[in-house]
Amino acid sequence: MTGGMDSAGRHDRPFLMGFVGDAATEALIREGLGTFVGPPIDLRRGSVRTATAVLRRQPTPRILIVDIGDEKQPISALRELAHVVEPDLSVLLVGSLDSADFYREVTRGLGVLEYLPRPLTREKIAREFGPVLVGQSPERDTGGRCVTVTGARGGVGASTIATNLAWLFGVAMHRHTALLDADLYRGMTALLLDVEAGTGLCQALEAPERIDVLLVERAAVPVAERLHVLAGRLDFMADVACAPGATGALLGVLRHRYNVVVADVPFVPNRFGRDLLMEVHQRVLVLEPTLASVRETLRLLALPPGPMQKQRPVLVLNRTGRPGALNRRQVEDALKSHVDLSIPDLPRQVGTAETLGDAAVATRGPFRDAMLELARQVDGVGMLDGGAGMSVAPGRGAAGGLGRRLLSRGRR
Repeated sequence: MTGGMDSAGRHDRPFLMGFVGDAATEALIREGLGTFVGPPIDLRRGSVRTATAVLRRQPTPRILIVDIGDEKQPISALRELAHVVEPDLSVLLVGSLDSADFYREVTRGLGVLEYLPRPLTREKIAREFGPVLVGQSPERDTGGRCVTVTGARGGVGASTIATNLAWLFGVAMHRHTALLDADLYRGMTALLLDVEAGTGLCQALEAPERIDVLLVERAAVPVAERLHVLAGRLDFMADVACAPGATGALLGVLRHRYNVVVADVPFVPNRFGRDLLMEVHQRVLVLEPTLASVRETLRLLALPPGPMQKQRPVLVLNRTGRPGALNRRQVEDALKSHVDLSIPDLPRQVGTAETLGDAAVATRGPFRDAMLELARQVDGVGMLDGGAGMSVAPGRGAAGGLGRRLLSRGRR
């Protein structure tokens, strides 16, 4: 089983076939690969042994996707499969075993092109499997991962979600994380994390030729050991100065310094925000269950994807369950697309955390569960343990005390 397309150009061989063990995996593969091959994708329910039995009786496809999640002896089962298929078959595996030794054995020893362990996301499937379908090698990107979070309208909670997502990566999961605030006038993410916004970000955007690691580190305000914030608070009478090429230069430096870059990008027409939406790996769109929010989300979904974006944006329906609001099915029908995750309306928990400059995600409950799922979807790495690293007390990671100082002044 080795890579390579059918050089003979035979018409009796199907292009793609797959055997998966459950409906969730099937849905992720269909979504992840739909932009590469289009519908229909021939996916069947079954295991590697099902694939072996089927391919004994019919022509070998050019590309085969096999789920080995429940197979107790996957190596021997794959060897049996190799005996019944043509040798130029390209095999892509998904499974449950997350082991470097197993990965090397199936890729180097058996000639499997790629193996993805669970948990799976459509973004990870598109990134690793998609290039194979169009005759390319899977991408190997050594820099950090960049994600934008954009609200369909003001006040839908996008800054809250971006801030808590960055806190989750940087504080709870100990990954080098930068939170980039593209609203250069308000610096809301800095306020939510109880630190002061600096001036270094605006200076960097004005002179991209000066952007380097040293400048970025001076501009970044530490919230915790592995969480830094880049935010500004320009005077409202000042113009946003973002030189051509500045966004790309900034992201290039950030990706070499941080594992994850989370950018809070408002839905406003300026160069910095537009460039960020085009140059990151993944977009996250946040909407409320209202018709106005749905209308603006459709406009955002119509934006062309950036060169590194293999999938549509992740859709987050925030504040579900409010009296008088649309339900999830109504929102999905209006969008003609499914919502990737929903967050219930939690004004007391989230509002109190924002007032005190704490991270709402530090508290166990539905908000943290939703943020863990969002982190899994945008990062695509199977190291998100719902209980791991979450013992940090609210507020412990904050560098300042602005929220509490303002409240104490108000009580005097």
